[in-house]
Amino acid sequence: MIIIIPVKKNHEYTVEIETLSSEGSGIARVEGYTLFVAGALAGDTARVLCTKLNKNYGFARLVKLISPSPVRTSPECATFSDCGGCQLMHMSYEGQLEFKRQTVRDALKRIGGISLEPDIIGMETPFRYRNKMVFPIGKGGSWGFYRERSHEVICLKDCLLGDSLNHEIMNTVSEHIKKYNISVYNELEHMGSIRRVFIRSSRDEFMVVISANADDIPHKNELIKSITAISPKITSIILNVNKKRTNLVLGDKNITLWGKDKLTDTLCGLDYEISPHSFFQVNPIQTEKLYSTAISFADISNQDTVMDIYCGIGTISLTAAKHAKAVIGIEIVPQAIEDAKKNAALNGIENAEFFCSAAEDIVPHLIEKKTTPDIVILDPPRKGSDEKTLSAIVSAKPKRIVYVSCNPATLARDAKFLTENGYIAVKATAVDMFPHTTHVETVMLLIKE
Repeated sequence: MIIIIPVKKNHEYTVEIETLSSEGSGIARVEGYTLFVAGALAGDTARVLCTKLNKNYGFARLVKLISPSPVRTSPECATFSDCGGCQLMHMSYEGQLEFKRQTVRDALKRIGGISLEPDIIGMETPFRYRNKMVFPIGKGGSWGFYRERSHEVICLKDCLLGDSLNHEIMNTVSEHIKKYNISVYNELEHMGSIRRVFIRSSRDEFMVVISANADDIPHKNELIKSITAISPKITSIILNVNKKRTNLVLGDKNITLWGKDKLTDTLCGLDYEISPHSFFQVNPIQTEKLYSTAISFADISNQDTVMDIYCGIGTISLTAAKHAKAVIGIEIVPQAIEDAKKNAALNGIENAEFFCSAAEDIVPHLIEKKTTPDIVILDPPRKGSDEKTLSAIVSAKPKRIVYVSCNPATLARDAKFLTENGYIAVKATAVDMFPHTTHVETVMLLIKE
């Protein structure tokens, strides 16, 4: 069968954008053929140039906007169209929230066969919310973010998603690199020293982590003096040694050059120690809303045993422990489990126990030993959970399952398994943890039939 594609590469067409993909590209159709148009929004009428064509779909770029979408707005950031950090800053914030709510709803229906109308919780001020930023270093000490789908550094003067102090720190590091002619890491040749700068912040403190393909930084005392002069909020400067040929942000070895080894932050009334490698949600305002929603859905009593699977450093576990008889936290990352135990001790919590293992290995084992949870909380990575873990949960028959997800597609897939095995999806709430990007977190409640 010969398939005729109704458009040609490097030709322009006038199209109407019908909807958005989950990655934020506009979707148009020409005689039934689907085009993904970067930078377009649902409701746009635009002239587009076809750049790549496959058998069933193709890609195009926006050439001219003929009639703008009602939700189109002027991006606050001057480098929005080049930088890969944000995908939706050209959309009104109300439009972003509705897009994300629909993304969750459509995934649940299409993949999971679940008909729910999720709520969504947005931010009052959707800027300056990130407490963790990673800035690659480019040629000559320039800094910024990567262009989308590349490792080309797009130079920035500031990023509106992070604290305004970040650009002062980055400019200081950049000037140091230029002043002392310090080499910058080259990925292709695996040569050069400074790779990137990783800035973490709590409500009152900043940690500056300099990742380098070396055991030291030239003229480090001068750099320490320059960085600490920026603000008294800077309490930690750390060298992260990363000599591996890898795209991982950090290597395994940290050397504290000045100040503290860790930051301290507060979340849901509990204190947490945060090292360079600790996982900690990047939007503390929305994280409290996310966790409050999860705890509300769980409806924990002081007679309940809660199993928190994929618990990380114990943020949800310890929040649940304030309400529960006992909490069991499970996480595969050893350092995260150590942090969880330390955070429990830091907060005087004695009814939480933590296990370091893959969920698919330890959850069936614990349940076979008659550790029967009344409530299960799941907060897996983007790939979701797995059938072995879900099957073990189903066999334990907890009265409620609260699923916290950063990926609507895998949430829908796993929820389908649970609803086919004795559970009812009751409600879902999306939380906008990452304004101006396509990412969305969701909390879903499932109850035993």
